[in-house]
Amino acid sequence: MEMIWLIPILPFLGAALNGLLGPRVSKKATTTVAIGAPLASLLVAGWSIWQYVGSSGYPEAFVQTLYPWTVGPLSIDVGFMLDPLSCVMTFVVTFVGFLIHVYSVGYMAHEKGYQRYFVYLNLFMGAMLLLVLGSNYLITFVGWEGVGLCSYLLIGYFYDQEFPPFAGKKAFIVNRIGDFAFLVGLFSLIGVFNTLDYQTIFHRIEANPAMMGADYHLGLSIASFIALCLFIGAVGKSAQIPLFVWLPDAMAGPTPVSALIHAATMVTAGVFMVARSNAIFQLAPGVSLLVAGIGALTAIFAATIGLTQTDIKKVLAYSTVSQLGYMFLAAGLGAYTAAIFHVGTHAFFKALLFLGSGSVIHAMGGEQDMRKMGGLKKKLPVTYWTFLVATLAISGIPPLAGFFSKDEILAAASTQGRWLLYGVGLFTAGLTACYMFRAVYLTFHGTFRGTEEQEHHLHESPPVMTVPLVLLAIGAAFAGFLGIPAALGELFGAEGNVNWIHHFLEPSYAEVHAVAAHEVSMGTEIAFMALSVAVGLAGIWIAFRFYGGSKGLAKGEEMARRFPAVHKLLVNKYYVDEIYDSVIVRPLRFVSRVFWKGVDGKAIDGSIHLSAYLAELTGDLGRLTTTGNVRNYALYFFLGIIVLLTWVLL
Repeated sequence: MEMIWLIPILPFLGAALNGLLGPRVSKKATTTVAIGAPLASLLVAGWSIWQYVGSSGYPEAFVQTLYPWTVGPLSIDVGFMLDPLSCVMTFVVTFVGFLIHVYSVGYMAHEKGYQRYFVYLNLFMGAMLLLVLGSNYLITFVGWEGVGLCSYLLIGYFYDQEFPPFAGKKAFIVNRIGDFAFLVGLFSLIGVFNTLDYQTIFHRIEANPAMMGADYHLGLSIASFIALCLFIGAVGKSAQIPLFVWLPDAMAGPTPVSALIHAATMVTAGVFMVARSNAIFQLAPGVSLLVAGIGALTAIFAATIGLTQTDIKKVLAYSTVSQLGYMFLAAGLGAYTAAIFHVGTHAFFKALLFLGSGSVIHAMGGEQDMRKMGGLKKKLPVTYWTFLVATLAISGIPPLAGFFSKDEILAAASTQGRWLLYGVGLFTAGLTACYMFRAVYLTFHGTFRGTEEQEHHLHESPPVMTVPLVLLAIGAAFAGFLGIPAALGELFGAEGNVNWIHHFLEPSYAEVHAVAAHEVSMGTEIAFMALSVAVGLAGIWIAFRFYGGSKGLAKGEEMARRFPAVHKLLVNKYYVDEIYDSVIVRPLRFVSRVFWKGVDGKAIDGSIHLSAYLAELTGDLGRLTTTGNVRNYALYFFLGIIVLLTWVLL
């Protein structure tokens, strides 16, 4: 366990080596460092987690302090913490992140800037590990900002094109909105507790929960104000309404980058932070309900958009926004284990979906439009079957991973009597199955709709890309068995608590506020499971009716003609970007131009130019009197005496 500091340091070291050595080393050496660093981090993480779980101190958190950082009365240790929550997140980040690095070797083999890409990718993984392993909010915030920087660099990786740099800037700027609120929350924590250390803060809250109910700012209690600030930060980082607009445009980066952002790093940071801060959110029930409401609204909102997107990566992007909504729905209901469980299962099947789409794009010579695909099942068999496993998992079909984690979330809503949230979550599950199988049918089934040249070059991806797909497919298929619901365990005669993930994560959560929940019978719980599976199967059936077999685009286009207004609204993503552009971007641009051209250019620069002109004019006039003639100087002297005497006498 004493080596946990190496877990984030190793990827940083890999980035530093490749960044400093530059083009002076071979491509093979770059690859060795780029892959070796996350592999070493994964091995150290696995060994540290194994030691921690087997230690006498488990499940108490293990904290490793490197050195203290003191400013006046405020002391914040630079250190790392290993507890059940950080164990789960660390394993997900290192394992999935490592597979994405391996896949990238094949996908980026012929791209310019190969070394630069892996510098950024190593840096990204290191920043996320810093975020999840930090022993206090400050270390977490450093990692939080680090993943924001890396997302900007990787989304805008193709800097010689027009759109990617714009998308990178958009992601960076939108996240600054949330990060400002996050900082306000951190300063509030310092004001209340005079520290940012997790254990110190949470122990004080557990010892005296009533203190968090005192009035603070904006008519809110301490707990509500801080929770709201932290949640706004999470809304930006995890792309929830209204700050979700950056994530779909993040598809401008290379496909493995999309997989890393969506599955193992940046967007899961917000969910992790809410779960880590559960002691605060438990004492802010109003804010927690807002978290659940925003999550549910985001889930269904993004899912409806996914129904009409034609870019395969955009479909997956809106799918991520929707699934993140599911996670916040769970966190807002106090089901933090369900939220983190879904983070873990989602990491497997979403990374698999993105890397599978990358395999398709690789085979199609860069084409991302599903309308120009079709019939790829026979040409890309490994890609197809692994993509299908991931699609079944995200659709909630048993016994794949997504079924178990999604059921935990829906169960939390139903047992608490939050029927509106349950209904939204259930309906979203059907939409998810529908738009994801629409992607499967348009991409892999029917007849090929691309060019003859594309068809001629169709081929399965090399093993360096397909092996990670297979490993991720195994995770997407079996990771759910870590969280078998008690009802299913009882049904099949299992003894004890079979929900391992719930048992493992439970010590990470404070017990300061009991969530009211209704006990349900085994039969009722199984009935709810059957209902969610039935809704998922209904979504698959609808997708088959419109896009399955050899139907291709015909049925979908017919529906678009029948309901043009709805189709146009969904295709244009509810015009959210256009509204933001009209209401926020253009007015800000106008005001900025006024200050630039008017205030800065004319008023400030003009006054400076005027003073310079007056100084120059004064000098020119003074130069006329500097003739070098002694008689003129004597006259000036005599006139000066007259003026002086006149002033004194009068």
